[in-house]
Amino acid sequence: MDQNKIMSNIRNKELVEKRRNQMIKGAITLFKQKGFHRTTTREIAKEAGFSIGTLYEYIRSKEDILFLVCDSIYDQVTERMEKTIDFKKPSLKSLATVIELYFKLMDEIQDEVIIMYQEVKSLKEEDQKYILDKERDMVSMLKWVIVTCVPHEVRAADAELLANNIFVQGQMWAFRRWALQHQFTIDQYIAKQTAFFMQTLAEDTEKSITNNSELN
Repeated sequence: MDQNKIMSNIRNKELVEKRRNQMIKGAITLFKQKGFHRTTTREIAKEAGFSIGTLYEYIRSKEDILFLVCDSIYDQVTERMEKTIDFKKPSLKSLATVIELYFKLMDEIQDEVIIMYQEVKSLKEEDQKYILDKERDMVSMLKWVIVTCVPHEVRAADAELLANNIFVQGQMWAFRRWALQHQFTIDQYIAKQTAFFMQTLAEDTEKSITNNSELN
């Protein structure tokens, strides 16, 4: 998390991170119940376990807390994926593992994802751009995984589109779980979506091989 974007009176970085994580957890609970605009900083401080005076030692406004909530989502995803990805022997199985990890993480933090997309418009324009840039970085990471793991060359445009599809379909579980869970468990949903992705890759690979053969 980019702690430097939000001003704090406290110089101890570990303490700042600890207190802000408490704020994030408290804010998520309240934003889910009441929404961003109807939640007060005093309520967030109480939910986080400290006074309103203490809260303002670590942030300047309620918008700062919303920014921290949004920022933490992509940090969690990026950190978890970077720890899992091992490309000593890249394969389609490695790609399937990354897809599973991403989808399960979206299931785990679905409240945060929904809040982010509902409330990100309340951030300043520059902060909205920062969050969108982090989203682009996530898609770029997925694209890199695809290009690295697919045994045959995939066009950059195809890899970009597939990366965006994986990104969106993972988040769809958060937005549409209320409907999807009547038909699928999270594991079944992952299996179905992964099968679709792999079928697309197989078709693109076959086309690539055919085109290369014709050129030769």
